[in-house]
Amino acid sequence: MPETQEPASLNERDPMFEREKEKYERPIVSREYILSYLEGTGRPLTLEDIIAELEVAEDDQEALRRRLRAMERDGQLVRNRRGAYGIVAAMELVRGTVSAHPDGFGFLIPEAGGKDLFLSPREMRKVFHGDTILGRAVGEDRRGRIEGAVVRILERALKHIVGRYYADNGVHYVVPEDRRIPQEFAVVEGEGEGLTPVHGQIVILEITQYPDGRNMPQGHVVEILGEHMAPGMEVEIAVRNYGLPHQWPDEVLAEIKQFSETVPETMKAGRRDLRDLPLVTIDGADAKDFDDAVYAEVIENGFRLTVAIADVATYVCPDSALDREAVTRGNSVYFPRRVIPMLPEILSNGLCSLNPHVDRLCMFCEMEMDAAGRSTGFRFDRGIIGSQRRFTYDEVAAILAGDAELRAQDAAMVPHLEALHSLYESFAKARERRGTIEF
Repeated sequence: MPETQEPASLNERDPMFEREKEKYERPIVSREYILSYLEGTGRPLTLEDIIAELEVAEDDQEALRRRLRAMERDGQLVRNRRGAYGIVAAMELVRGTVSAHPDGFGFLIPEAGGKDLFLSPREMRKVFHGDTILGRAVGEDRRGRIEGAVVRILERALKHIVGRYYADNGVHYVVPEDRRIPQEFAVVEGEGEGLTPVHGQIVILEITQYPDGRNMPQGHVVEILGEHMAPGMEVEIAVRNYGLPHQWPDEVLAEIKQFSETVPETMKAGRRDLRDLPLVTIDGADAKDFDDAVYAEVIENGFRLTVAIADVATYVCPDSALDREAVTRGNSVYFPRRVIPMLPEILSNGLCSLNPHVDRLCMFCEMEMDAAGRSTGFRFDRGIIGSQRRFTYDEVAAILAGDAELRAQDAAMVPHLEALHSLYESFAKARERRGTIEF
């Protein structure tokens, strides 16, 4: 009589067992093995089915349950109405992001590409713009669009909303300023910061209950921005609606304490001194920070051009709090009468701005060009400069046009500005020869 073959152990069945063993004291079946097994069965399985079929020990069953929930949360699995887990792709579900339209409808944009699913206003009552969801195609509408239905919400895009507060016969609610959010929010009194806004004010609401298609979303007021028509309110609303970081984290504030308004002498060591070179900045009249300075002179057979930019990397070290916050912000954002800078003001408007008549660290390129604007030589280096003039575009244009008063006022700079303009004309002719289109 042949011997009964023992079932393969977990480490023999699961190709990711060694990885799991390194991560956990009691390794359980990996995500990859679970997905592979479900794909092989060709049908959804309940937690009890998976425990029985994979022979999961009693001590590991809770860990398996948590892993399945995590895979469901990450959109790898979905549970049907009887609680059985299935693979998203096998159940013809689409993972994607909701894009809402101000008229109430929206679209599910698949992460994997392909055609968007149209979401009716009724389906959109369950979700917000930007939510990550699982959806299913359910047919076509009269216009030939593939209609979708919301199956599972994987990740909510919004934690707060900005809107107008209303108090009407004892009913308190907020209407979002973002027209892509059609739902009104019930205000839960007595929670949160204990704030008491006045009818018509703009507030920030922290969401405590999300919509499900039947019940109204809820939240409590955590900040009062002010009156609806107050000056600058449209900027405050835009900042919150688009999630623009506008407050500095504590670690950034702690990090910038090391900086002063002037460049330390120790930082100037080993740099080429360009402070005697008449470098100037040329920007708009309302510019607050100046990140590049230029100088040109006519030499035999062409021009010598120097372009200096602020040496930000000296102050913002890789993976520092400043660096991480700059990555998060990505760029400075300009509004009428307000700027949200990428770096704190002591850097953006101070040490990293090439302000006139103060020492600043820079990176520069010194180039030699022939009369046709072709480079004949260049060098890069670290330097220290002192911008000698802050020009506006209008001032430079007037000087080049022959304004006698301005030319007399900046007589020492006029030859360098004219050299810059002559070099520009050489560049412009070269662009034209290459067939560049001007917009």
